[in-house]
Formats: sequence, structure tokens, C-alpha cells
Amino acid sequence: MLACVRGRAAPLQLQRLATRAWLHTPARNSAFKKVGAADIAHFKKVLPAETILATAEAGGTADAAELEGFNADWLNKYRGQSQVVLRPKTTQQVADVLRYCNDQRIAVVPQGGNTGLVGGSVPVHDEVVLSLRNLNKVRTYDDVSGVVVCDAGCVLEELDAYVAERGHMMPLDLGAKGSCQIGGNVATNAGGIRLLRYGSLHGSVLGLEVVLADGTVLDNLTTLRKDNTGYDLKQLFIGSEGTLGIITGVSVVTPRRPTAVNVAVLGASSYKAVQRAFAFARQRCGEVLSAYEFWDASCMRTVLAHQSLRNPLESEYPFYVLIETNGSNKDHDDEKLAQLLEELIDNGVVEDGALAMDDSQIARMWTMREGIPESLGKTGAVYKYDISIPIPVLYDIVDDIAQRLEKACLYSPGSPYSGLVKQVSGYGHIGDGNLHLNIVTDRFDDKVTRVFEPYVYEWVASHRGSISAEHGVGLMKRDYLSYSKPPAMIDYMKRIKTLFDPNGILNPYKVL
Repeated sequence: MLACVRGRAAPLQLQRLATRAWLHTPARNSAFKKVGAADIAHFKKVLPAETILATAEAGGTADAAELEGFNADWLNKYRGQSQVVLRPKTTQQVADVLRYCNDQRIAVVPQGGNTGLVGGSVPVHDEVVLSLRNLNKVRTYDDVSGVVVCDAGCVLEELDAYVAERGHMMPLDLGAKGSCQIGGNVATNAGGIRLLRYGSLHGSVLGLEVVLADGTVLDNLTTLRKDNTGYDLKQLFIGSEGTLGIITGVSVVTPRRPTAVNVAVLGASSYKAVQRAFAFARQRCGEVLSAYEFWDASCMRTVLAHQSLRNPLESEYPFYVLIETNGSNKDHDDEKLAQLLEELIDNGVVEDGALAMDDSQIARMWTMREGIPESLGKTGAVYKYDISIPIPVLYDIVDDIAQRLEKACLYSPGSPYSGLVKQVSGYGHIGDGNLHLNIVTDRFDDKVTRVFEPYVYEWVASHRGSISAEHGVGLMKRDYLSYSKPPAMIDYMKRIKTLFDPNGILNPYKVL
């Protein structure tokens, strides 16, 4: 146990008045217009009345409670004060709204499923929320190439079900798939659990339809795999988080859906063993390996408790691994995974393992991994860090942060007095070097935050990693961008932003 010195507890009223610098909230840009009755009247000319929510403060009649879900993120960490939500149904309506907002200097926040974790999809102040949920139609689908063209507001899980009926699958899979939208996935360059097999959206997205700040519609909804005619502008919008334009349409190539899916859960005694098992898995099952996920014992205890699951292994281990294979020959894949499991145990790489025998067991095993974020969220207020680090040192930062919190007398694992911090956990995608570092606390508190910010980003930078692997920059990491990008790159990013959005109305205060 690390030694720490405890002083007297602060008075309760002072504890409640803990500062909130962790929000990194910039001041409102006074150049932006506050929406009034005249603006609402104009919006009613270009949008159906039922698609407009505006409070009395903005000249409407909606109750503020109706806007609550648009103003707060799902963690309830970031919260804006928007008085207006617009829900257009067509690309032209989006263009008409943006043209007017640009002329009037009205700031706009594009919003999809609002499942982000870095404050990128909610207002910072009183920006107009432009929700894409009503743009939710599949436009075309090609059975031969597997290319689907759809509106940006299509929910990922529903899209996957649509292409599943045609023998294909979406190339990304996220825990939030039941709520997140494909436009938001593209705008944040979401990764997910099968990036190891199917790659990032920079490769899967073939074309985009994007509305710029001035209402210009960039129609690049191509379905071509090859197009070398000049600059590939769509790549600028993938991962731009709605700061350069609003994505309204997406063209995605979907892989064939596997007819054979196999899953195994392994127990490992160390993070080094997790790495060794990954090397074995790539060597023995490389052509069918679709996911290689890991999580630590604290995650396992939490998810088993909150999801009412049983550990498929006989004992508890410091680390767990989920291996998935996707193929077309079940007997072949069953044999390969079984042989891999036997080899890993015989060689002492892992301590134990369990193979899923049917679809229900596969689903339960995946819940152990995908249910971690929700389960941690039920435990307390969660600081979440989505980072890319070289695989050999990926888990080191978890132990490092835990030790820093112990030294600060904020964390005491295994003690009746746990401090403000309840849990320090790590899980993620070994295949692409992506760690999700989670610090579970009683509440968001500056006293806790100062222990690991900006230390987390300094640690990542020292290992030439990225402060955002798949969640984006948003508001949370805006002030720390320099830890992953040199000054020259940030300068050119700002130039690109000015070129596409000279008045800065699109998702202001985010990214840059």
C-alpha cells in the first residue's frame, strides 16, 4: 500500500463547491446571435412546424424539458443551454437552415444519436441543435458490391439488420449501436470492436453528401471503390466532428456476413500473457480473426455484478481476453479456435479458457465486454480516456494512474475507505492498440482531475501515442490537442476550418 497523509475532511459545503475546471468550458463567442422570434418564424418557412422545438426564451412554445435530451450527453457530464432544436427531414432543409444561420451568425451543433463521450455532440452555450434523426432512410443498396447508400440519421443497428437480410454486415460494431447514427459514426471516425478485421471508416466509406456552413451541398455519394480524380475531400469530413460541414448522406461498402462465428474467453495471469496470446491468435487464426478484446479483473467484477452474468471460467484472473473468429466454414473455424485454445493452455500462455457452444453463449460472452461501459457508469461518475498507445506499454498507464491517486490519498483499493475514487480500470482493443482508461469516482471533482490531467496526455505523448483513439476530440480534449499534433499541423487544421466555415458557426468550441 502506498503511503499517504490524510488531513481533516473539508467542510461539506466546500466539498459541494468543488470547482469544475474538468469541463474546459470556453466563454461564449459574442459574435454569435441569440435566436429570437424572427428567426423561429424563418425556420417555420423552411421546416415543418412539428420539427421545430423552441422555448419561450427563443420565441417558441416548447417546454424546456423537451430539449433536455438534446442539451446533455448520456454521461450527464456535458450540458448546454440551447433553446432551439431543429429536426430537418431532407438534405435541402439542412442546407436552407445552414444558409440562414450562416448569414445571421447563429451557431449550430449537429447531433446524431448523442452517444459521444467527449462533449462533441451537445451545445456548450446556446447554439441551435440540428438533429439528424429524421434523415433515416436507406437510399440504395447494391446486392453485388454490398454498397449501401443511406441518410446520415440511420441508426447503426438498424442499418446492420437491413444489410443482414441481404447477406452483409456493417463494417463497424459499437456498444452504442442501438442509438448511434451512421453520420455521427463517420463524423467521429468511430472505431469499435472489429476494426482489427475490417479496418477504419476511412477505408469503408466510399462517398459522402455534406452540407457546408453556407448551405452548399457537396454531393460526393459515389459507390466507386476506385476514383483517382483529384483530392479525396471526403476524408476531411471523416473525423471532423461536424466542424467543417454536416454529413447528410453516406455511401459505405459492407462485407459479407459470416456464416460461422466463434467466440472464446480466456483468463490470463498478466498483461504480458495477453500480448503473447494475441501473437498466437494472429499466427493460428489470422485469416478469420475478427476481434481480440481484453479487460482487467476490476472490469470483470463490475460487469458480472451489474449484468447478472456468471464468469465462464472457474477462477478469477487478473486479465481476460475475448477472441472472435468470422468465417464461412464452421467446422474449420471451430477446429482452429479449439486448437488455439489448447495450444495457449498447454504452453502456459493463458490459465484457462471457455468456448461458446451456441449463439446465446456468444451473446453472453460479448456482454461481458460490451457491458463494461454501462456497468462502470452505474458504479459512479466515470472519467473516460480513449487513447492509443503502443501495445507493449498499453496497460502500464492504468497502474501508473492508480498509484498517483493512491499517493494523493484519493484511492485506496481493498480498503473500507476507498476515497473519492472507487475504481481504476482498463479495457480495450489490443489489435489496434486502443485502451479505454476509466476512473470511477463518487462525483466529478477538480481535486481528482488535477491528479491525472494533463498527466494522462503527457504520458501518452511520451510514448508517441494519441490522446483520442476513436472517441474524437470534442470539447473534452480540445485544449490538449498539442499533445498529439505538432504546431504546424494544428495551424493547417485551423486554416482548413476557416476555409470551409469562415464564420465559425459549425460546432463551435470543439476540436480546435
